[in-house]
Amino acid sequence: MADLSSLTSSAYQQALEVIASVEPRVAEATRKELADQRASLKLIASENYASPAVLMTMGTWFSDKYAEGTIGHRFYAGCRNVDTVEAVAAEHAKALFDAEHAYVQPHSGIDANLVAYWAILNQRVESPTLARLQAATVNDLTESDWEDLRHEFNAQKVMGMSLDAGGHLTHGFRHNISGKMFQQHSYGTHPETGLIDYDALRSTAKQYRPLIIVAGYSAYPRRINFRIMREIADEVGASLFVDMAHFAGLVAGKVFTGEENPVGYGHVVASTTHKSLRGPRGGFVLASEEYAAAVDKGCPMVLGGPLAHIMAAKALAFAEARSEAFQAYAAQVAVNAKALAEGLLKRGVPLVSGGTDNHLVLMDVSGFGITGRQAESALLESGVVTNRNSIPRDPNGAWYTSGIRIGTPALTTRGFGETEFDQVADLIAEVLRNTSPTATAKGTSKAKYRLAEGVAARVQARAQELLDANPLYPGLEL
Repeated sequence: MADLSSLTSSAYQQALEVIASVEPRVAEATRKELADQRASLKLIASENYASPAVLMTMGTWFSDKYAEGTIGHRFYAGCRNVDTVEAVAAEHAKALFDAEHAYVQPHSGIDANLVAYWAILNQRVESPTLARLQAATVNDLTESDWEDLRHEFNAQKVMGMSLDAGGHLTHGFRHNISGKMFQQHSYGTHPETGLIDYDALRSTAKQYRPLIIVAGYSAYPRRINFRIMREIADEVGASLFVDMAHFAGLVAGKVFTGEENPVGYGHVVASTTHKSLRGPRGGFVLASEEYAAAVDKGCPMVLGGPLAHIMAAKALAFAEARSEAFQAYAAQVAVNAKALAEGLLKRGVPLVSGGTDNHLVLMDVSGFGITGRQAESALLESGVVTNRNSIPRDPNGAWYTSGIRIGTPALTTRGFGETEFDQVADLIAEVLRNTSPTATAKGTSKAKYRLAEGVAARVQARAQELLDANPLYPGLEL
């Protein structure tokens, strides 16, 4: 990330002074957050660092606007400038991903996924109740109408990647609304390779006959062949919905191309704008023209008033991602992930599927005699920020877990390359080797741990050398 100009640095300083004049504790927490992020190895695969331009765009008077509806068709007057920023964001998104249609209103990835699900339902399901409701006003609706709609839609089936195989909560997990909207069936990974078994997936789809097949992941360290996924969907008459929230930056940066690029294969594609795309926290949906009108009904079907200040920031992030510099960044993210994976493997840290070919790595820490929760805590104590994560057929479940998920997008933004990530792998391995569970009256704890004396300080010191050589927001003094 390029050095900030003195003007930009001054702008942040003055902004914090304004904030402090109202509530100094918030201003101080903001300063401390930057200090904390500067002083830690951020390896959470879903986090990144947005540019100063993107961050500044979120703090404007666009925050004050209500703008339900779509461009040129708002339920509030005075939205011409909101129309402009939404149109610019959609324009950049379509060009960036070579998509037929872009809907940039979703507030988050979960919202984007809900828009996608309901768009497919609206397009695919013959519902006399839905037609009646769409012609009515809110005051005309009765509880009986909604009950009829739920009955008609809840008979539909969805098939997505299981949570322990790397799928997301919104892919039909029973405690998420996606698992309540549909009858759900999961597909997993091959027990020996850790890879998607497309033949098994095809067989399951033919037996289950879902309306929607979900492709995409939250913790799967490999690429997906979307041509095959679309073939399977077509064979069973399903719509292919792709959740590319994690790897959108690799698609935008032309790392995933051809059959590994979901746009053009998925009927509807949803994503976040942060993570590997390095924008504001938010979501968006791409769709073929066939599904465009249904996607645009996200508000009021799923969403409330769109966040105009976030849509403006999305426009900047999409514009940034169209640059050659972003393509070089995305390529480095993937190269760095391989270097991190190879560094861990040669130091005896097992990896799910034996490596990675995207932006994330999933470690199996059970061989060290600890849980994912213990590993996460020990690493955090040592200045390495990660998150525990289930692994396929995880004996410790989704809370304690047996895995740790790490990713390279954030530190790549700071300037880390293969050499630095090999050193990061060494730091992680040192912590794991020196962490042990705490004994309890009932055996050993799954949460409490002991880290050998001196390890945390030693790792923090080595990490700080790497961080100092690759400063975050250089030139910014608060």
